[in-house]
Amino acid sequence: MTTDSTDWKSDLRQRGYRLTPQRQLVLEAVDALEHATPDEILVKVRKTASGVNISTVYRTLELLEELGLVSHAHLGHGAPTYHLADRHHHLHLVCRDCSGVIEADVEVAAEFTGKLRETFGFETDMKHFAIFGRCAECAAKAAAAETTVTAVTAVTTEK
Repeated sequence: MTTDSTDWKSDLRQRGYRLTPQRQLVLEAVDALEHATPDEILVKVRKTASGVNISTVYRTLELLEELGLVSHAHLGHGAPTYHLADRHHHLHLVCRDCSGVIEADVEVAAEFTGKLRETFGFETDMKHFAIFGRCAECAAKAAAAETTVTAVTAVTTEK
């Protein structure tokens, strides 16, 4: 697990909360699944505690985010995805073909965010930032498919 549960306990206690079994299960699910929706987290939690419902997951995620233990990002049109907040801030590169998510260091976008700051006085919140496109594998597949279509078209045209 990325974050030691004793850290969770002390963080929660210092703020007047306990690390309940449900909170621990949600944190463990977020850690294990990385970029997971509340529904995916619920499925994972229910493998251990079948009585947990979706509202418990949402309330727990909201509290854990307020406490700085998890953060969320919107990686498409669906529900937000959650991951542990102790990781470095990163961009989410979301493949439109396979829905894979690649984490990229925010330094990759330093020039872009600097330009936004310089031009508009706008401070970016990169932990909620997602860029959509194609991952390398899907781009290669698309290029191969395009090459095949071009070759077939050329052969058909020559006849």
